[in-house]
Parts: sequence; C-alpha cells; structure tokens
Amino acid sequence: MGIVEEAHNLKVLGSGDRLIVLAHGFGTDQSVWKHLVPHLVDDFRVVLYDNMGAGTTNPDYFDFNRYATLEGYAFDLLAILEELRFDSCIFVGHSVSAMVGVIASISRPDLFSKIIMISASPRYLNDVDYYGGFEQEDLDQLFEAMGSNYKAWCSGFAPLAVGGDMESVAVQEFSRTLFNMRPDIALSVAQTIFQSDMRQILSLVTVPCHIIQSVKDLAVPVVVSEYLHQNLGSESIVEVMTSDGHLPQLSSPDIVIPVLLKHIRYDISTA
Repeated sequence: MGIVEEAHNLKVLGSGDRLIVLAHGFGTDQSVWKHLVPHLVDDFRVVLYDNMGAGTTNPDYFDFNRYATLEGYAFDLLAILEELRFDSCIFVGHSVSAMVGVIASISRPDLFSKIIMISASPRYLNDVDYYGGFEQEDLDQLFEAMGSNYKAWCSGFAPLAVGGDMESVAVQEFSRTLFNMRPDIALSVAQTIFQSDMRQILSLVTVPCHIIQSVKDLAVPVVVSEYLHQNLGSESIVEVMTSDGHLPQLSSPDIVIPVLLKHIRYDISTA
C-alpha cells in the first residue's frame, strides 16, 4: 500500500465500470457513508477515503500550512484519483468536500463526470447581497468554545448540526467522530472551512453539478443551494429534501439514499 492510500485509509469496494468517490465533511470520516455504500457496490466501484485531520488519520501527517486552505485537500483528492488510474469519477462530496471537489475539478475536469454536492456552501459568512448564515461574531464564539473545552463543544454542537436529541444514533455517531479529532487540528480545520470563500471560482466550473440540500440545516441555509445553482459555470440542478440537519445521509438515510441514487444515475445533460 502506497503512502497516499495509507494516509487516507483508502478503500475501493464493489464492482462495475464506473467509479464513485465518496468524500466526507468536517468532523466525520468515511463511516458517514455506511447507509449508502451497500446500495452502490453491485453496480459501481466505490472509493472511500478520510480527509487528512479526521480522527481516523495519523495526526502526524496533518500539515497546518498545507491545510490552511481548501486547496490542500483538493491536491490530496487529485493525488488519490491519479493513484486509482480511472478515466473519470462521479464525485459525491459532503459539506466542505463538495467545495474541495469543485476546486479539483477546475484544474482537472477530465477526472470528473459529475459532482454531487450534499449540504455544500461556498461561503459561511454573511456578506453584502449574500446570506451564508453566520456573522463573524458567531464564528469567533464557535472557535473560542472549541479552543476552551473541545469535549464540551462537541457535545453541544453535535445535536445542533445533526438535528435531533442527544439520544439519537446519528448524533451519537457524529459526536464520536467529532471527538476523535485532535482538538488543535479540529479547530484549525473549522477555521479554514468557516472562513473560506469560494464564490469567485464557481464560474470556472465546467463539470455538471447536482446540488442536494436539507430543508433545515444549521450550517447551510436553503438559499445557498440556489446561489450555487445561479453562479456555477456548469449545468446544475437543485433538490431540496425534507430532511433536517447538516448530515442527512447519516440522520435521514430513508429520505436521502433514494435521492442520492437518483442523482448518481441521472445525468443533467440527458434531460
């Protein structure tokens, strides 16, 4: 096993001619896809990997400078795709990984047949004529809470992000993967994500994009999905689901799995 595969806990499952890459968001790891994977392995080659900084990765590999911007994660994704030697993939990116896929696709559009975004946002901060859902004061308080008592912050943030009480299995699962992150790495990753602004590169995207969003999401207001649809340079389609929360593939698989399978199999260009 090479350094790329080992560092990212790369797994390739299933059989089929087409490749699907599943990329997780902040505070989770590849286990967030556990409800979706069984529906794909009979028809697709399915690639799972962990973003650097996830609790399942070696913290010694986390380069704070490299991952101070989302480009660091995009370089990792391109290295993984190069390693796999497939012509192109269907890329399913959750949360920050949707934007990572966007960045990677701008430099290597040939590697992506389409991008499916779940709970994606190009910017979390409000701006003139843009509603991202957060003011800088909100983010400063979030970072301060993470830095002062990470475990307590995890316990409070998990049910808010997932949407549900602390007893739900999805909240417990997200709490577990969130708490698995080394606190200083988690804070650095959160700062990189929440302070990012990808709006200026959306027009450069040429790969078809499927934008999937929960009707209620603490981190991403529904209007953001329409903003992406209006500003992406490529063809795009939006579907707002009745699910609640930022991790619907974990908390509402009965709603999300059929929607994801539909968008995986359906190409915008054939409409």
